[in-house]
Amino acid sequence: MERSEIIIGGDTAGIEWRVPVYRFKGSDAAAPSVYIQAALHSNELPGTALLHFFLERLRKADGEGAIRGDITVVPQANPIGLAQSHFGEMQGRFDLGSRTNFNRDFPLVALAGRDGLLEGLERRSAADRLKRTLLHTALGADLVLDLHCDDESLQYAYIDEAFWPEAADLASSLDMQAVFLSDGESTAFEEAVGHAFKHQGGDKLKSVPGRLATTVELRGRRDVYPDMAKHDADGLWTFLAGRGIVADPAHQARTYAGPAVPLDNIEMVRAPEPGTILFHRDIGEEVKAGDLLATLIVRPGEADGTLEVTARHDGLVATRSSARHARRGDDLMKIACREATRKDRKPGTLED
Repeated sequence: MERSEIIIGGDTAGIEWRVPVYRFKGSDAAAPSVYIQAALHSNELPGTALLHFFLERLRKADGEGAIRGDITVVPQANPIGLAQSHFGEMQGRFDLGSRTNFNRDFPLVALAGRDGLLEGLERRSAADRLKRTLLHTALGADLVLDLHCDDESLQYAYIDEAFWPEAADLASSLDMQAVFLSDGESTAFEEAVGHAFKHQGGDKLKSVPGRLATTVELRGRRDVYPDMAKHDADGLWTFLAGRGIVADPAHQARTYAGPAVPLDNIEMVRAPEPGTILFHRDIGEEVKAGDLLATLIVRPGEADGTLEVTARHDGLVATRSSARHARRGDDLMKIACREATRKDRKPGTLED
């Protein structure tokens, strides 16, 4: 194993950010390579816990000669967000300096233009330098996994249709309960990687066998437990074994049986008015159109002071807000539906 650091100079004097990177050299040049990072949104820590235990297993495997393909692991990818605290709470999703989501504004380049990402870095902000360096590192691999989590959530993933259904082995290995088939039209890290894989120097490819770029949502932000992280680390090992990146004679392939739905099929349940949230349905439940999802107490104490929020389509409750007060328009739930929920969705991400 080789341990190195990405060093990012701060935008003010006396500050420097260091990102540990762990590399394992594979024994088979023909085996796929993989890049895995966690906590690009610094306050999403299930992936960091997973990779802590996964690195233990990789070090053991390295000593046993069981690593066949090159593996790069970044267990805590964003020290800038990790250091942002506002009124006692980490602000790991948005850069407070630029007010930009740490998982947006990644450059969209063809794979052949990878090295151009590092040109003129000294003129860019610390957050931009971090993004470009992470993306440059990831584009050196065949398979790229970006580990995130949602608020209260099932285990699911965003996977570009260009990598599906080949990536069903990842979904089965990590016991995913849903897959959201993305359109690859945003500047999020995963979609910037996917853009490069689909634009390898020529026309856009509709399918990219042997490649993968995905955002894995490891349940909710509070789901950080040792047994859960170890189980997920075992699932990640199973995925790598199936792809021939690690050697495991005991590996057994499994079939993914959950739903895989396009983003047009995701019903974003939002609060029509501000109020206190009383949820009636939980993640993992199947709902029918018209089912009561939540009651909003919009005028406490008044006889007509509540507002009911109901499902517009049949589907699976995939995520739920952990907050119990909503501003007007706040997201309450995501429901994975069997049919398109709207026809005017703009390509790109579901949330900012």
